[in-house]
This record gives sequence, C-alpha cells and structure tokens, in this order.
Amino acid sequence: MIEIEVEAEAWTGALPETEAIVERAAQAALGAIEGDIVVLLTDDESVRELNARFRDKDRPTNVLSFPAPDNAAPHLGDIVLAYGVCATEAEAQGKTLADHLSHLVVHGVLHLLGRDHEDDGEAEEMEAEERDILAQIGIADPYASEQQD
Repeated sequence: MIEIEVEAEAWTGALPETEAIVERAAQAALGAIEGDIVVLLTDDESVRELNARFRDKDRPTNVLSFPAPDNAAPHLGDIVLAYGVCATEAEAQGKTLADHLSHLVVHGVLHLLGRDHEDDGEAEEMEAEERDILAQIGIADPYASEQQD
C-alpha cells in the first residue's frame, strides 16, 4: 500500500493529478516487492526541519527517504518531498514538475529498498535503475542533460 499525504496545497495547486503521479512512480519502483510506503508532500520549511534534525543539514532538499527498520515490516519507510525545491529544480532543468516528481519518488523508493549513491559505482547503478523504471512509465532519462554537458 502506498499512502500519500498532501500537507502543502501547492502540490495539488500546481499538479491536480499529484497523487496519481506519486502512486504510479512508487508502484513502478516497487515492482513485485510487497510493502507499505508513506509519501509526504510538503513544503520547504518542513523538509528543512527534517533535514536538520535527521541529517544535520539545516537546509531544504528535494527528497528525504527514511527506511523503516526490519521489524516494522511490511512498512518499508517514508519519503518526504519539498514542493519549492522540486518546482525550482524542475524549472531550472527544463523538466515538467510531473516528470521531476516521478523521478524523485522513484529515487526515494529505491533508497527505501537499500540502494544508494555514495560512490560513483553505486551512483551509476542507481541511476541506471531509475532510468529503466522511468522508461517503463514513459518518462525520459532525467540525467540526459547532465550527460550532454
């Protein structure tokens, strides 16, 4: 089950189909894996507070993932997305907010499933997996513009 909580109305104001976008991306990332996820769509200030509290980084970020401990199964964890950061990134990168949101949800779910990008090898593997999942739901390679630079 994927539970979606919209705390910041800016999400649905900009994307009335926000919940359907999140659901589709999360399901695609999970594939056949069974488990529950909570996705919180909130504002920059809420994400800044969480980032400061849990990561000692006193600034907002696009997405935070909080994997659940093994004994919480079937709950896999929580994902939190900041509207302002995500919208600004989408515009700066020339992407639709819907596509960027889909990418970040996939990215967050992969973190809940144990993927990471701490070193170049991990990053390449995770990005390849993201590309494959996003292609399955009709979203272009989110890293294409970076590769052309």
